[in-house]
Parts: sequence; structure tokens; C-alpha cells
Amino acid sequence: MTETKFTSFILAAGHGTRMRSDLAKPLHKIGAKPMLGWVIETAHAAGSNAVCVVTAPHHNDIEAYLQSAYSSVTAVKQKDALGTGHAAQTALSAIGTQNQPVLVLFGDTPLITAETCQRLADEIAQGADVCVLGFETTTPTGYGRLVKDDQGQLSAIIEEADADEAQKAIRLVNAGVMAFSAEMADEHLASLTNDNAQGEYYLTDMVAIAVANEKKVTSVTAQSDEVQGVNSRADLAKVEAALQGRLRDAAMAMGVTLQAPETVFLSSDTIFEKDSIIEPHVVIGQGCTIKQGACIRAFSHLEGAVIGKDTIIGPYARLRPGAVLADNVKIGNFVEIKKAILDDGAKVNHLSYIGDATIGAGANIGAGTITCNYDGYDKFKTQIGKGAFIGSNTALVAPVSVGDGAIIGAGSTITKDVTSDDLALTRAPQKIVPQGGAKFRSRKSKS
Repeated sequence: MTETKFTSFILAAGHGTRMRSDLAKPLHKIGAKPMLGWVIETAHAAGSNAVCVVTAPHHNDIEAYLQSAYSSVTAVKQKDALGTGHAAQTALSAIGTQNQPVLVLFGDTPLITAETCQRLADEIAQGADVCVLGFETTTPTGYGRLVKDDQGQLSAIIEEADADEAQKAIRLVNAGVMAFSAEMADEHLASLTNDNAQGEYYLTDMVAIAVANEKKVTSVTAQSDEVQGVNSRADLAKVEAALQGRLRDAAMAMGVTLQAPETVFLSSDTIFEKDSIIEPHVVIGQGCTIKQGACIRAFSHLEGAVIGKDTIIGPYARLRPGAVLADNVKIGNFVEIKKAILDDGAKVNHLSYIGDATIGAGANIGAGTITCNYDGYDKFKTQIGKGAFIGSNTALVAPVSVGDGAIIGAGSTITKDVTSDDLALTRAPQKIVPQGGAKFRSRKSKS
């Protein structure tokens, strides 16, 4: 693949009414990233050094997203919804062609690959004036057919309503994505007209214009899932499923074991090291790093967490943002970790909440332990030293520290610092009433 540089126009002004959402359609997420983000990053990865996103006047949420995540991307509003050709003209007016090939992409078609984008740009660099992206399908109904001449050059895009029986039999259909030479965009995209019944400017008219002007028109093909557009929640689910398949395959290819891949859900930025193991029904949200030899057991949920080497998580564990676990840590069933650092070999094996805390190497946190880190207004920190032992059903009322090697007796509520190697207890004295159990049952049975 060559390194053809190009300019991207990303059309994202559609109303998305079938999504039935207040959120702009391109901002709906797959793999925990907005669809628009996928398209922008794919364009950059393929060699686009200038990107313009075309939005609708009411899409302030898209502009806010671009400002926060992609400050180098230009956003421009399409004041009137007059078709794809008009949207591309709006982008052309905003940033021009930069004297390089132009790719027109769509903010609701997030699975297009960098390789496909680069193939389109390469076609223009190698002499084509227009290049159309198509795909083969056994069910072409509703799509424009790509008609080629005897030399294999694209001669027309024929819409379903205008196609004869022979053309309807064509299985190569239009995916919508197109590329133009800078000259073609400057001379003809800018002068597209809306001389049709709908009064709209159609990007596909560029093919007929190019043919009429004896320009070179070509096409390249992609897999159908690459060009799956999203117009409804059902479409969004299909695209999510396809993306998850890609992410799972990539993880396994680099040496990660997914015991039941179809049940594991990953995010766009998940980082794996080899020989990590992911058991069934695990959800990994954004911002997670899972290092070599770590094992995430079934039904665990992770986000914003770093998992050290040979660390074991779960089953049924939840790691929230800011959880940083060193090597050989053990987090057991029904344990929640939030904004806490656990050093090598620390253990929190059962039914505990550890938040806003640092846990020293080799410390053992007993079942039912809670760091009481929030008073309704502010968060406070708990510090537990290396080798400390926290007995079951302990409440650690932050801010509080427990020193190295200290022991906290089960059932304690700790409100004061405990120094190294001390033993702390706040347990109430046990009282025994002789035959109290029998007397209680007798009293109850009579009543």
C-alpha cells in the first residue's frame, strides 16, 4: 500500500430520525467509541492529513465532541439539507481539496478500513478522476447498480427505479463512498446542480459528469460489513457485532485466549499482552490494560483499569476507573475496586468494596471489608500497608491508615490510624445467656 495523502470530507448532517434519539446519530457508540470517531481515526490512519466534518445546524453535540476529541478536524454546518452533493460542496467551500485526492466518507458508516480508504486514494493518485466504492451482494434490491463498460471502467450508477431487468441483475452495488481528483472536485463538484424532481444535489451525479467529460472513472470493492450504514438501532447492533468480531480476532491473533469469544465484549482501546486469559461473559470497557498471564474470570466487568501480570480477577468482579493492580494480585467474587492501587500479591478475595485506597504488597483483605470513603460531600483515602491483615466484615472509615504488618480483628470499625504490627479491635464483648435459645423458642411458641 502506497502512502497517498488525501483530504477527507465526512458527511454527518443526517437527522437520524429512525434512531429515535436526542443524540446525533454519528455519536452513537460502537466498541465504546462514537461512530464518527471511528471514521475520523480510520481516515487519519489511511493517510488523510485534512478532515472536514459536515454537520447539521442542530448538531451542537457533534461540534462539542470534535472540539474535545479531535481539535485538528474542521467542522462546518450544512445549513440546508439538500443532499450528499450539497454536503460535499459545503466541505469543499470550507477547506478545499488541499491539492490532493478527496475522499467523501460517512459518519454513520464506521467499519470502513484504512486499507480501503487508501485503495481509493491510490486509484486517484494513479490517474483516475473518480473512484466509487462498491460491494457485491446477492440481495441488491434498493441499491444503485455499478455499470461497467467493455474496458472495465465504471460508466454509470443506475438507481433501482431506473434500472432495466439486465441492470437489476447486477450484484455490484454502490456503497456511497467516493474519491475524486482535486481537479475533478474543483471543476465539477463545486458546480453540481439540483436539476431533479427532489431539488437535491446528488454526489452520484459526479460519475455521469465524469463520463460526459471523458474522465477516467474506476471502482474498488469492499466487504459488505465494511460499508454497513447505521440508520436504526437494529443497524447499530449489527455494526457492533461486526466490530466485536474484529476486536476478538485481533486479540486472539496476538496471543490472548478467549474461551468463548462470542460472549466477550471489548472496547476500541483495550490493550492486551500475550497469554492473558478471558473467560466467558466478560465486559471490558474503555481504558483497560491487561498484562501478560492475567486471567479475567467469568462475568466480570472492567473499565479504566490496569491489570498486572499473572493477576486473577473474578468471577463476578467489578473494576472501575482508577483501579491499578500490580502483579500476582487476586480479586475474587463480588469484589468492587474503584480508584485504588493494589501492590504485588495483595488479595481481596470475597464480597468487598475498596475505593480511594492504596493496598500494600501482600496485604490480605477479608470478606465483607469496606473502605468508607465518602461522607456525602467529599472523598477520603484509606492506606493499608504491606503484609497487613484486615479481618472479615471490617469497616475502614477514611481518612485512615493501617501500617505494615498490622492486624485488624474481624467485625471492627476502624476510625483511627493503626501503626505497623499493631492489633486493632473494636468488637463488642460477647454475652451468653444460659438456655436463652430454649427460653426464646418457648416464649414464641406460646404466643
